[in-house]
Amino acid sequence: MENIKTYLQPILQFFDNQPWVQGGAVLLITFLVASVVSWVIFRILKILTSKTKSYLDDRLLVIARPPIYYSLVITGFSTAIKIMPIADSLSNKLIYGFKTIGVIIWMIALIRVSKIILQQLAWGGDNKHGLVKPQTLPLFDNLSKVMIVAIAGYVIFQIWGIDMTAWVASAGIVGLAVSFAAKDTLSNLFSGVFILADSPYKIGDYVVLDGNQRGKVTHIGLRSTRLVTRDDVEVTVPNSIMGNSKITNQSGGPDPKFRIRVKIGVAYGTDIERVREILMEIALAEALVTKTPEPRVRFRTFGDSSLDFELLCWIQDPELRGRTLDKLNVAIYNKFNKENIEIPYSKHDLYIKEMPK
Repeated sequence: MENIKTYLQPILQFFDNQPWVQGGAVLLITFLVASVVSWVIFRILKILTSKTKSYLDDRLLVIARPPIYYSLVITGFSTAIKIMPIADSLSNKLIYGFKTIGVIIWMIALIRVSKIILQQLAWGGDNKHGLVKPQTLPLFDNLSKVMIVAIAGYVIFQIWGIDMTAWVASAGIVGLAVSFAAKDTLSNLFSGVFILADSPYKIGDYVVLDGNQRGKVTHIGLRSTRLVTRDDVEVTVPNSIMGNSKITNQSGGPDPKFRIRVKIGVAYGTDIERVREILMEIALAEALVTKTPEPRVRFRTFGDSSLDFELLCWIQDPELRGRTLDKLNVAIYNKFNKENIEIPYSKHDLYIKEMPK
C-alpha cells in the first residue's frame, strides 16, 4: 500500500488537505487501473490459449480473471481507507474485512480450478491405471474442497489475529476419539477408496468371493459393495472384507466372454473321434455359444470306468453359464442315446456266497 501511495503522490498533492477526496480519487483510479490491466493481460493470454488444442487453459483463464481483478480492487480500497480520516480501529477492521473477502474469492476460484483439473485427470485420455477415475472423482473433489476451505480458514484466522493453537489441539483430540470409536467404519471407508481407485471390479461384473459366494456387482460405495446372486438375493459385503479377500472377477480380463466346461465320460471301446465330432456339432449348433473363439474338445484322462472328455466353449456373459450348461447337457445326453454311446455310471454287483438255511 505504501508503494501505491508513492505512485499516486502527484494526484494526492493536487487534492491536498482533502483526505476524503483523495480516498475517492484512489478508489476511482483503482477501478480504472484494475479494469485496464486485467483486460489487456487476459486479452493477450486469450489469444495465446486460443492457439492450443486443449480447452483446459481457456477454462482456467476464465476462472483466474475475477480473483485477480478483485485483488487489485481490494488493494486500492485498503489504500483509500488508510488515506481517509477514519479511526484506526475501524480502518483496521475494514482492511481485515477486505482481505477476508479476497481470501474467499480466491478460495472459490481454487475450488473451481481443482474441480476442472480432477475432471481432466478422470476423463481425459487413457486413465486405466490412474488414481483419479470417474468412480473416485466425487471423493477427490470433496477432499480437495475440504483442504482448500481449511487453508482459507487458517489464513482468515491469521488475518484477524486469532490464535489457532487451541483450535488445532481440540480438533486433534476430537479426531483421535472419533478414530477409535469408528475404526471399523474408517476401515471400510479406506478400503472403499482403494477399491474405487484400483478397480478390481466394476458395476455389472460377476465376481466370486473366497466363500464361493457368486453374484453380480450392483453398487460400489465407500462403505460396502452389493452383489445380487443368481437367486435374486442381494448380499451386502463390507469393503474391508472385499479388500482382504481373494476375488475372482469372471467378467474381467481383456474380453468379457466367459469359458464354460462340460465334462462327459464315455465307456471304454467307444470311437473317440465320433465323440469329438458329436460334441463339436452340439457346441456349434448352440446359439448361446460364441463362434469366436470356437469351441474345443479335449480328451482329458483314462478314468476308472470311462474315457473322460471335456467340451470347452465360450459365452458372451457369465450370467448365461447356467442356461448354456443346461442346454448343452440335454443335447449331449439325447445325441449319445441316439448314437448308442454309453455314458458309464456307478454299478454295484452283489454276490451271494451261500443262501441262508
